[in-house]
Amino acid sequence: MVLRVQCYAGRKADERPVKFQIGEREFVVEEILDQWYGPSEIFFKVRADDGNLYILRHNSSPDEWQLESFRRLR
Repeated sequence: MVLRVQCYAGRKADERPVKFQIGEREFVVEEILDQWYGPSEIFFKVRADDGNLYILRHNSSPDEWQLESFRRLR
């Protein structure tokens, strides 16, 4: 699933996600729980403002975000 993601840009571009949109629904990232690296991607495990967990993957080439996993906590 392809996402639209807004990122915080500090020292480098797209440092971490702050908001993401799935379809018409927008989610605010309340907490980044984990972050790890693959050969050409970065993964973020986040808790969104709906209370659920999401794993977002950012491919650096091409510049693309995808939803890897979703877990409902409520």
